[in-house]
Amino acid sequence: MTSRRRFLAASSLLAGACAGNPSDVIAQLKRADVDPSFVVKNGRIRQSIMGWCFNDHFKAVELAHHCKAIGLVAMEGIPREAYPEVKKLGLEISLVSSHGFAKGPCNPDFREEVVAKLIESIDVAKEFGVKNVITFTGMRFDGMDEEKAANDCVETWKSVLSHAEKSGVTLVLEHLNSRDNTHPMKGHPGYFGDDVDFCVDLIHRIGSPNFKLLFDIYHVSIMNGDIIRRIRQYKDVIGHYHTAGNPGRAELDDTQEINYPPILQAILDTGYTGFVAQEFIPTWDDPVLALRQAAQLCDI
Repeated sequence: MTSRRRFLAASSLLAGACAGNPSDVIAQLKRADVDPSFVVKNGRIRQSIMGWCFNDHFKAVELAHHCKAIGLVAMEGIPREAYPEVKKLGLEISLVSSHGFAKGPCNPDFREEVVAKLIESIDVAKEFGVKNVITFTGMRFDGMDEEKAANDCVETWKSVLSHAEKSGVTLVLEHLNSRDNTHPMKGHPGYFGDDVDFCVDLIHRIGSPNFKLLFDIYHVSIMNGDIIRRIRQYKDVIGHYHTAGNPGRAELDDTQEINYPPILQAILDTGYTGFVAQEFIPTWDDPVLALRQAAQLCDI
């Protein structure tokens, strides 16, 4: 049956592959062991998608239809004006964006802007019933004192935390890698919060259940490793997860080194019930097939 599915999928893909390389399509089907008719069945992992990764291929609502057909349950990283239509399709919004990773609270020049954007994002999250708003440390800057920068982060977040708590919203701090300099969204050289252990220390300094860690498996793999141990170690402060293949931030296929099924099982074993968002940048000729493969791999 699997071979037949692959044959049918390859035939269908080849028929529309005039702009691509047919041999590449077949290779993608073979190497990823993807069922082109797969739809999420188990649903123990509540899969979401980070919309920006697919901006070159789809508008948000078009992507939402593909997510719905595959069985994903949420989206994030999409324009806010798309929220109502996405929710009408029965999908949730898993995360609201805020101030971005470059202008963060480690730099006092950006404190007022960060506070304003976090408050605005918390209000949007409350309006649409979203539980998480993302935040970042920001980038290092000339003359930065690391301990002062850490304290500035903590003080800035604490200044908006009561608003988040009253709104039933959790701020999730994302750790990012600073090693990959090949692409502006594959790595972030100069990012202050590039050590996940340090980010957890900041979270402990906050000391609120409404301030947690966004554990990006791809970034942790690059900067720290020991992923499963850290998931177990930090389970009480993890509020959200992201995926991607390493190296390259591409598909979760056999061209990358992260072994996702046992990692996802470890996530389930901690009792986590939040979202796991697919945040890979598709390179396959068929980006929907790439998303279907990731959904299949993560539906443990």
